[in-house]
Amino acid sequence: MTDFPTHIAPEMPLSIAQLRIARDLHQAEAALDEALVRQAQLLQTMVGARRGTGVAPFLGQDALMRLVKSQQAMLDAGGELARVHGRLSTIAVETCGGNDACPPAALLEGDDASEAADAVRAA
Repeated sequence: MTDFPTHIAPEMPLSIAQLRIARDLHQAEAALDEALVRQAQLLQTMVGARRGTGVAPFLGQDALMRLVKSQQAMLDAGGELARVHGRLSTIAVETCGGNDACPPAALLEGDDASEAADAVRAA
């Protein structure tokens, strides 16, 4: 039987891990929103093309229905991502001891961990 250590020496401060997770979480949320916007634009373009070209009124209906299902899947994914955000916020409060579970967006923009660390220390 293999014994696993109950505690692993940390490679980075919790505050840096929190900033990185928050940055990536916000990017994932923005990507979902962007995908929804692009799908809505595609839906509009598809219906507009059908109307504008004078083809049969239900031509491509199956493609439209699949696109709407894809939009629903994106909305469902957004709901799950919101649950992830909520859980991560709870974990951040529990592990970092703060009451501000979401770091300021300004700290999330850059990829430089040393700048983020300096910003966290200054706060």
